[in-house]
Amino acid sequence: MMIMIIVLKPHVSEEDVKKVVNLAKNFGFDVNLSRGAEKTIVGIIGENVYERRENFEALDCVEEIIAVLKPFKLVSREFHPDDTIIDIDGVKIGGKHFEFFAGPCAVESMEQMDEEASFLSSLGVKILRGGAFKPRTSPYSFRGLGLEGLKILRKVGDKYGMKIISEMMSVDDFDIFEEYVDIIQIGARNMQNFRLLEKLGSSSKPIFLKRGFMSTIEEWLLAAEYLFHHGNEKVILCERGIRTFEKYTRNTLDMSAVPLVKILSHLPIVVDLSHSTGRRDLIPSLAKAVVAVGANGAMIEVHPNPEKALSDGQQSLNFAEFEETYKNSMKILKALEVTA
Repeated sequence: MMIMIIVLKPHVSEEDVKKVVNLAKNFGFDVNLSRGAEKTIVGIIGENVYERRENFEALDCVEEIIAVLKPFKLVSREFHPDDTIIDIDGVKIGGKHFEFFAGPCAVESMEQMDEEASFLSSLGVKILRGGAFKPRTSPYSFRGLGLEGLKILRKVGDKYGMKIISEMMSVDDFDIFEEYVDIIQIGARNMQNFRLLEKLGSSSKPIFLKRGFMSTIEEWLLAAEYLFHHGNEKVILCERGIRTFEKYTRNTLDMSAVPLVKILSHLPIVVDLSHSTGRRDLIPSLAKAVVAVGANGAMIEVHPNPEKALSDGQQSLNFAEFEETYKNSMKILKALEVTA
């Protein structure tokens, strides 16, 4: 598949836009129309699109034609120059918006989640995270409550007016995730589960795509390309650390991925501070860096009693620690004039 970007002149008429779109469709190409604040861009998708370049150059309304040469095309900044902003019933992710994705590693009980949601929503956190189907390295570790966990998340989310996010591991669970969650998370282990990505291309939900711990940025963006190619353009990228030789942290947080992704792609990017470090004592400091570097959000595991958590207690903040981290981050966001 090839993509050619048609940049139209400023203030073109609707008739001119239709002229370009119809010409592309007459040649049998797919079309993606993007209207920015200043420019209108028509993405032409198909085989041998470059052979028809002169046909489009002949149109008076065309200002520039750009060939997208990167292997990832639909998620590239060339294809969509403006930042993508995903709006979930008023909760905006992307652009100049910043959101916290907070909650426990795993849903343990209704009482635990009610306590979590009550505390987090009182601070202003709008997105509640919690694992119901847990991919664990050891088969003897707590692997979540399954469907019951999703039902608990949905109930407390509705009670406290929060959006919920949880990890989906199998195409077999597609229907229940469509019913119960607001954002579907794809974990690092499944970043290149292409059958799962293809299925989620038909989802009505935003997809929260974590970077694989051994994956390059190009491979990560190509995984997002799968979602776009199969019809879902509501994708949120999540940097969660990569595996290196360092032993003092669970993974190595690649903070450079945030500005680099923003150069390469129009998609929003969030940083998972818990999995990237594996240490609660590093999270408060790194949360400030995440805000300053320009990320669109931070994912942090929070538990009322981390020492008794059924999973990942060592990388979870208690309520007091999270409140201090949250308030310090808000001060930086305010100074940078970022909406939170």
